[in-house]
Amino acid sequence: MNLLSFDLNLLRVLSALLAEHSTTRAGEKIGLSQSAVSAALNRLRHALNDPLFVRQGQRLVPTDFARTLERPLEKILGDLQQALSGSDRFDPYQSDTSFKVSGSDFFATLLMPQLAEVFARKAPLMRIQQVDLVPESYVGILENAAIDLALIPKIAFPSWIGYQPLFRSRFVVIARKGHPQLGGNGLAPGSKVDMDLFCSLGHVLFSTEGNLHGLGDAALAKVGRSRRVVMSLPAFSGVTNAVAHSDLIALVAHQYADYVAELLGLDMFEAPMPVPEPELCMIWHERSTNNPAHRWLRQQVSQVLANF
Repeated sequence: MNLLSFDLNLLRVLSALLAEHSTTRAGEKIGLSQSAVSAALNRLRHALNDPLFVRQGQRLVPTDFARTLERPLEKILGDLQQALSGSDRFDPYQSDTSFKVSGSDFFATLLMPQLAEVFARKAPLMRIQQVDLVPESYVGILENAAIDLALIPKIAFPSWIGYQPLFRSRFVVIARKGHPQLGGNGLAPGSKVDMDLFCSLGHVLFSTEGNLHGLGDAALAKVGRSRRVVMSLPAFSGVTNAVAHSDLIALVAHQYADYVAELLGLDMFEAPMPVPEPELCMIWHERSTNNPAHRWLRQQVSQVLANF
């Protein structure tokens, strides 16, 4: 028998006949007429080169060959049913799925430790890897299944990208405690930094690409000013550590600043100009939208970041 030309729908008919021993009852079981079941049985006999059933009164009795098919057929159809309805049976505690998530060290610091606790409690066999954020390449790595999720600011996404907004980030100015022109000069934490002072100080910029122009510079340009970016670093931890050990300042997301300020000895101030608050999103390829393990991961990420 050539499987490529075999109508797999006939297996449902054969399974029903093996269970019911009647074309009428088999048809009722699978929603076909008695004549349609009889026609399917004729096709099965031809394809499998066996009569499959012989009539004994009103009852169809399976041949020896048909009886050998009953158990394997039951397993095949059962496995197929489970595969097609697996989302209803997904158990994270038993799953050994692995995930790759792309995001900056903002998420390595604020998301991954909490996610580790969730995995240990709810999904001890699962694994998750965070890889470097490459903003200009996220389309390709999602399309090629190199990663499962990316955590990036919202932009115009392609139509095949699924996304979920997570939170907005308000930017604050950070400086080391005792900074001679800020805290050491009597400016209270939380106060607005003078525009001239803000523009005259050296700035550290977070940029994975090594840029010297970012969101803060665009905000300053709108009010006709500019600042001195003297250093860029590809990690938020690098930015905050550079500020903590120098007289440089930086604009960083308030969630990250709140987390590290006490640890690193930083004060936070209000920027002198309005700075847009980017919306951070979780994005993925839409082919994974209904994947039960992927959906579970998205739910956990969303819940951890819900209070941001």
